[in-house]
Amino acid sequence: MAISGLPDWPWAGTVADDLPSQEKLLLDAIRAWHGAARAGRPPLPAAAMILATEDAGAAAPPLDALLRAAPIAAGCAFCQQVAPQEAALLLACALAQRGARSEALAALLRLLPLQAAYAAMPAAIHLGCAFRRAGLLLRHPIREAMRPRPAARG
Repeated sequence: MAISGLPDWPWAGTVADDLPSQEKLLLDAIRAWHGAARAGRPPLPAAAMILATEDAGAAAPPLDALLRAAPIAAGCAFCQQVAPQEAALLLACALAQRGARSEALAALLRLLPLQAAYAAMPAAIHLGCAFRRAGLLLRHPIREAMRPRPAARG
C-alpha cells in the first residue's frame, strides 16, 4: 500500500492551543494517557477524566486500546507544539471517523509496522464512533490539507 500520497497533516508543528476543539481534546487525552503511563499510574483513568469534560468518556476505552496498539512518542501536557507522531495519530483517527479506512490504515502505517497498524484499526474506528456519538466531529483531514493557505502579506 502506498502511503506517500497522503498530504502532510496540517497540525504537525502547530501550537497545540490553536487546534480545533475536538482535536485539542483528543490531543490532551493522548498526552494525559502517556503522562500517566510514564509516571507508572493507570493511563485509562487519566484519559477518561479529560474526555469526560466534553461528555466523551465512552471514548476512553477505545483510546486506551489504540494507544496500547500504537505506541507513539507523545509530548507532555505542557508541550506547546503538536509533535509529528501526535499529528499522524490525529490524522488516522480523523480518517477512521470519516469512514476512510484504507487511508486511516495508510496513516497508521506511517507510525507502525503492518501487523501493529492492522491491530490498531479497530480501536481507531471505535474511537471515531465514540467521538461522533458525543457530538465531536474531527476535521476532514484531506480537505484541511488541500485547503489553500492565505498568502503572506508583506
